[in-house]
Amino acid sequence: MKKTFFLIAFLFINAIGISQETEIKFDEKLAKSLNADEYGMKKYVFCLLKSGTNTTVSKEESKKLFEGHMANINKLAKEGKLVVAGPFMKNDKNYRGIYIFNVTTIEEAKALVETDPAIGAKLLEAELTPWYATAALQETLKIHDKIARTKM
Repeated sequence: MKKTFFLIAFLFINAIGISQETEIKFDEKLAKSLNADEYGMKKYVFCLLKSGTNTTVSKEESKKLFEGHMANINKLAKEGKLVVAGPFMKNDKNYRGIYIFNVTTIEEAKALVETDPAIGAKLLEAELTPWYATAALQETLKIHDKIARTKM
């Protein structure tokens, strides 16, 4: 019984300590700079990249198109238009990767998708949908630059 009481007391005291340590104060300046709403959220456009219909391209041409694809990703990220991009692991759904665009409309995202040479050549197909998520997502690339030893 004493062991149970001490265990409960220990857990309770730790929970209080943890909650006090993790209390975060609202940063109005940061929220405004990220265009966050009152919940710290904002609109994005989510893009699911799938295998395209062009299956006749040569390996050499495919390599060049995907080099352009990566260059385009880096360009859009530097412009602040793309906050997340990445490939899917091998799967049976023809899913190739995602983009999360820092725009609020499908029309804006379509214009950005059209700048991707792999999509233009129909090696990839883009499916776009509005998405609502944390405004802090925009800070991901700044953090990534600090943890990536090798740059792509």
